[in-house]
Amino acid sequence: MRKLVSFFHVSLDGYVAGPNGEMDWIKVDEEIFDHVGDRVNDSDTALYGRVTWQMMEGYWPTAADQPGASKHDIEHAAWYKKAEKIVLSKSRQNEQLPNTVFISEDVEQRIKAIKRQNGKEILIFGSPSATHSLLQYDLIDEFWLFVNPVILTKGIPLFKNVPETTQLTLVSSKSFANGVVCVHYMKA
Repeated sequence: MRKLVSFFHVSLDGYVAGPNGEMDWIKVDEEIFDHVGDRVNDSDTALYGRVTWQMMEGYWPTAADQPGASKHDIEHAAWYKKAEKIVLSKSRQNEQLPNTVFISEDVEQRIKAIKRQNGKEILIFGSPSATHSLLQYDLIDEFWLFVNPVILTKGIPLFKNVPETTQLTLVSSKSFANGVVCVHYMKA
């Protein structure tokens, strides 16, 4: 069975964005990009909520073609172009795009069916509303959390709609020079 793996930058107090979606507090640099890039190459599918997918679709298809594109932009753009994309969206349900599946109904059963298909891991990049939906069905197998050294006190929480206590096992942790700590947990 394929694993569903969540990737998030998170504040020390558990928020993934400020009250209005602000993400200017997130620290990223080449060291983090390299770490994530190594990890992403082991997967072949990305899962997004509609808002995050639109953001990604507006950037990654042409990111490598831009003047001065970084190593990260070139590598991730190549991965994005070939990756299968699953988008949870009620408003885009009848659209058809290459390598893209829109899911608007019966999320639990459709994701369970996708997890049973052959393939590599499915990565959730950001997408707090999609994550909240998947958490209520206990579909996320692993969490890669990039804990940023900031306390927001309010905003969009990472964990919402969790039906009960979920025990996790620490797989690894890595500290970065910019103060971010990546913790990798899997369901116990």
